[in-house]
Amino acid sequence: MNQLIAIRAFARVVEAGSFTRAADSLDMPNATLSKLVRELEAHLGVRLLQRTTRRVSVTAEGQAYYERAGRVLRDLEDIDASFSAARGTPRGLLRVDVGGSTARDVLVPALPDFMQRYPDIRIELGVSDRAVNLIGENVDCVIRGGPLDDSSLVARHLGDAVLITCASPAYLKAYGLPAYPQELHNGHRLVSYLLSSSGRAVPFRFRSAEGLLEIKPEHRLGINESNAHLAAALAGMGLVQTFSYAAGPALRSGALVEVLQPWRPAPYPFHVVYPNNRHVTHRLRVFIEWLAERMPGLLADGGAEGPSPRVPPAASY
Repeated sequence: MNQLIAIRAFARVVEAGSFTRAADSLDMPNATLSKLVRELEAHLGVRLLQRTTRRVSVTAEGQAYYERAGRVLRDLEDIDASFSAARGTPRGLLRVDVGGSTARDVLVPALPDFMQRYPDIRIELGVSDRAVNLIGENVDCVIRGGPLDDSSLVARHLGDAVLITCASPAYLKAYGLPAYPQELHNGHRLVSYLLSSSGRAVPFRFRSAEGLLEIKPEHRLGINESNAHLAAALAGMGLVQTFSYAAGPALRSGALVEVLQPWRPAPYPFHVVYPNNRHVTHRLRVFIEWLAERMPGLLADGGAEGPSPRVPPAASY
């Protein structure tokens, strides 16, 4: 038995909570992974994991061994990283997760620059709008917008995106051009963006001299993926609130028209996020620095923000 490989295999099962997910993340057959863990248990003379047909749980001995072995693995990563940094050549695999429209319109078009700078780094890019378990899914970092709720994660601000409200010319011809945010209650069709974690519709937000307005009418269509959300607007199905970098090409071609520009909401922050208990490898560090260099301008591509007008006194929402 190669004890180091067996320890790494055991640690991944603990982090992933599943032999199957751990085997996938290690690119290893499930049977090989199970054999490594059994051999480690036999070597130690203790049961590290409790296995049932439905789930895997860590024994008390397994938890203690994981915590101590985890420190050893992180020390080894530090040693490897120090030699890699000394050579000045970051190398290896980075697993990155990013939302759909951000991948399509911001990250992927810029990636050739990163790949040219660091030819020895390989990237596996997960693209989805769902919340990702960084530890369990063995992801190095995620790029996400919005508020940060998990204090166990480290976040670095990458810049702010511009949120706009827009619709197709065909929709505006059929339903009219709203003059104020409150008019969205009066017969307009809204395409809501649904949070994948909860299914909750994100309200349409606007900014005025009085502060933040939130419009929460019932939607006829809700979508939980950013590219499909924008596609619904292009198809004339209603008004959407989306990022200017995503809608930019359609705005420039006339396929979409921005409305309610003076009430644009506050800039929307984006961060790169990674676990605070994981060693920051040389390759992850240079990727984060590259993101901090390139992302602010790409995210903010949307022009100057409009003024903050007053809401008519009779408005109700």
